Amino acid sequence: MSQIQQETYDVVIVGGGAAGMMAAGTAAQNGYRTLLLEKNPRLGRKLIITGKGRCNLVNNCDVPTVIASIPSNGRFLYGAVSKFSPQDVMAFFEDLGLPVKTERGNRVFPQSDNSRDVVDTMVKFVRDHGAEIVTGTAEHLLFEEGAIAGISLKDGREIRTNHVILCCGGLSYPVTGSTGDGYRLAKQAGHMITDLRPSLVPLVANGRDCSALQGLSLKNVAIQVYDTRKKHIIYEDFGEMLFTHFGLTGPIILSASSHMREMESGRYEVALDLKPALTVEQLDARLQRDFEKNLNKDFINSLSELLPRKMIPVLVAKSSIAPDTKCNQITREARRKFAELLKGVRISIKGFRPIEEAIVTSGGVCVKEINPKTMESKLVPGLYFAGEVMDVDAYTGGFNLQIAFSTGRLAANSLYQASKGERI
Repeated sequence: MSQIQQETYDVVIVGGGAAGMMAAGTAAQNGYRTLLLEKNPRLGRKLIITGKGRCNLVNNCDVPTVIASIPSNGRFLYGAVSKFSPQDVMAFFEDLGLPVKTERGNRVFPQSDNSRDVVDTMVKFVRDHGAEIVTGTAEHLLFEEGAIAGISLKDGREIRTNHVILCCGGLSYPVTGSTGDGYRLAKQAGHMITDLRPSLVPLVANGRDCSALQGLSLKNVAIQVYDTRKKHIIYEDFGEMLFTHFGLTGPIILSASSHMREMESGRYEVALDLKPALTVEQLDARLQRDFEKNLNKDFINSLSELLPRKMIPVLVAKSSIAPDTKCNQITREARRKFAELLKGVRISIKGFRPIEEAIVTSGGVCVKEINPKTMESKLVPGLYFAGEVMDVDAYTGGFNLQIAFSTGRLAANSLYQASKGERI
């Protein structure tokens, strides 16, 4: 990264993640003297670790599906996503020489399966269009007559500009630089910050069952999340999950966490259907056949063909059948109840893991104070927002990066149109 080459820029973008790089490259492409300010020595540190190092770029679906996958203020993003859709994002990277592929669940990855290729492509996009990249931490926004006039850095440097785009991320993964700087700067402009909480985050479970199952991965499991206060199911999903020493994680668990908006110990229960392809009747028939094959075996020793080894003692303990009961002594009623247990293993949730472990932060700059057509502040002319710093978050599957790319693109293009007197 270079030193500041001049004191005045048309636009300063704060934050060199997905939204910031998209905004910086687009603004420079549109002819703006552009400065991208990043506190880390390298851009895109959070992008590097997304998708387990593969980077789930986007979800190859239509715009309504994207909006439906954003539980926090999805409608606010309709214009941004419509103008830079999943197909536009895919074409963007393909045109820059990064081939992409669509996998299960319409998740889009680079063909190389290497997130560093995504970062390198975006950095090249920024540099090739002439944006300057500078290392530094934004300390204060500068105002004149109620509008943006510049920004001061922690080391005392001042940069004059009429446009600032805040792309600082949230509070998740602070090691990547997401330490809440954007909220601090937004407050200086008078913006309200809604309650910050983890989203797409592992769940801490009550009891000891999960720790006993630590390390066990389930690849074809269905879940339901039950709100014990409102007494109804709030979320259902199918896919992969993992037991840990503290509770539950994995793709379907992370997505489920974004629906648990008022977390308190015991309020939510996750019910696991371990055999989603079978009805209770079909599973009962399967158990009957297994028991007939193992008539003189103890119950606990008859389940190895049906369940993972580590799970057997935990489920036997939850059943009404003593472990040493011979299979030929298990009643029809007891067998049926065990089948029902396998179709709905309930795990009481204690809470979320710390926000630092969340994939994204839920909450942020209140979207009621942002123009959805431009991403410009309704309070301070010249101040724009993009990405996770706003009160928008989505499920797993590439939807959060879609938000970053679409809002970064819209903010930068709105600067271009505003300069021509074409407010949209």
